[in-house]
This record gives sequence, structure tokens and C-alpha cells, in this order.
Amino acid sequence: MISSGIILGVAIDWLVGEPKRWHPLVGFGRLANSIEERVNVCSPGFLFAPTVWTRHGKLCGVVAVMLLCLPLPLVLYSLFSSSDSSAVVVYLLNAFVLYLAIGHRSLWDHIRPITEALFRQDDESARHHTAMIVSRDPDALNIEVSAIESVLENGSDAIFGAIFWFAIAGGAGAVFYRFVNTLDAMWGYRTARYHQFGWAAARLDDALNYIPARLTALTYALLSDCANALRCWKEQASAHASPNGGPVIAAGAGGLGILLGGPTRYHGIWHDKPVLGRGRPPTAVDIQRAMRLVSHSLMLWMGLIISAEIIWFFFINDGSVK
Repeated sequence: MISSGIILGVAIDWLVGEPKRWHPLVGFGRLANSIEERVNVCSPGFLFAPTVWTRHGKLCGVVAVMLLCLPLPLVLYSLFSSSDSSAVVVYLLNAFVLYLAIGHRSLWDHIRPITEALFRQDDESARHHTAMIVSRDPDALNIEVSAIESVLENGSDAIFGAIFWFAIAGGAGAVFYRFVNTLDAMWGYRTARYHQFGWAAARLDDALNYIPARLTALTYALLSDCANALRCWKEQASAHASPNGGPVIAAGAGGLGILLGGPTRYHGIWHDKPVLGRGRPPTAVDIQRAMRLVSHSLMLWMGLIISAEIIWFFFINDGSVK
């Protein structure tokens, strides 16, 4: 059953946490860096003459995404769908793959030191730990805003998106989604180096996250100040640069009654991000509230998935109890 696989994967993640060594996504990131150096026309290690290939930057990005994201999911799909595979083994492997694909416990582990440092009024330590989870320039970031935006977006990307695609296509779907999501995080910048090459990863990530992000935003709204969350989503989300980050952050900020966004510096360049949400500037307590919102949302998702599968099994599926 899909729901039991999700429960087991989520449980392993919470009890064990992310692997301290040999994390598959870390290894995938290193492989992606190696391929990007050789395939991206704007990278120092590019194999061919830039004057010949510069206009084909998007095509090179498409090739890189296919090389990195397709082989393992196809192998997993073939393995999991084979009639020769043991049902118990397939179930356990699917759950284990989901455990590796989600990051609920790791999100808590990365956020906790930030709030603890803020409560000690140790801004230097809080800034250091925040810089580990965001791509913003450390000396210029707003700690509370950056941490909460990371919590809300990572809830969508590293938890709910992976669960959504696991429910659709099992472990293979979750792996494909997380690979694409990782490449977007690495290459999805509008810099000279990645503007063309990262196009394929960014657009594919937008497509894969379209439904999960909006389900996440709706969940955040239902479990907080719903009216304010929905109003902020409707009125403010389109102003955000990300078509999926906008609804998630706007709904989360509105539901929590805080203000996010504002001027932010990436790689030495200031960006005037739109202000999302309504209420007051966030505090360290609001970082904890955002984490609890993500955790409660995960509980709701699991409950709904279990309920939907029970309804399907007993009342809709042919040959079941009517």
C-alpha cells in the first residue's frame, strides 16, 4: 500500500535522520558539478569551443538533466514493476527510497541551532547556521526572514513534493523529482554561467512542483489563519519570482501573521524581493511556529493519504468490500 510505504519512509526519516556520510543526494550533487563543468558552455572546464556552442547553452542543459535524472529512476521503475520482484522487497525498497528523498528531520536539525542561537542572542552563530541552508550572502541576510522562507519552501520541496510524486509513481517518481529539484537548486540562477544552462532544470522543476506547491500552500492555509493566508496567496503570490515559491511563502506568511521578503543580496547583487504576508516582522519564535506548521501539515497529508487509500480499497476498487 502507498500509504504504509509513506508512513514507513517518514518514520525512518524522523527516527534516523539524514545519513551523516554517503548521502545519495550529496553524491548526486558532486556528479552534477562534474558534468556541468564539462557540458556547460559558460563553465571553465567546458570541453568544446565556446564560440561554437554558446548559443546551444539550453540544449546542453537539457542533455545534462537527461543524463543525470533519467537513468536511476528508470532502473528503479523497472525493478519495482517487475513481476519477478518480491512484493515485500519492493515495499521496503520504496519506503527506503522515500526516506532518502525527504528531509523533515534534517529540516528540524538545521533550524534548531538557529533558534537556539537567537534565544541566546548570539547573532553571529545564528547567521552562520542560517547561511548553511540559504544561498544568500551571510553578512547581509535577515536571519528570521531567511530561516522562515527556507522552512516554508523546503517544506514544499523536500517533503511534500517528494511525497506527492511518491504517491504518483512510487520510489522512482520521488527520486526523479528530488534529482530535478536538486539541479534547480544548483543551476537555477540567472547568472552568466547558469542563465541558459540551468533553464531546463528550472523549468522542469517548476512543472513538477506546480501541483505540490499549491497543495502545500492550501495545507499551510488550512492549519493557520486561513482567511489571511488565502488572501495573501491570491493578492501577493504573483509578485514573487518563483511561480511555485510565491504561493507557498505568501500563504505561509499570511497564515502565520508575519512579513517576509524585502531586500536580499545574492552573490553580491541586491534583489528587491516583494514583501509577502501581513502582520509584523518575524522573530525567533516565529521560526519555531513555521516548523510546527510544516510538521502539522505533514501529519495532515499522511492522514488524508491513508483515508483516501482506505476509501479506494473498500468502496471503489473492484472486488473490494462495498
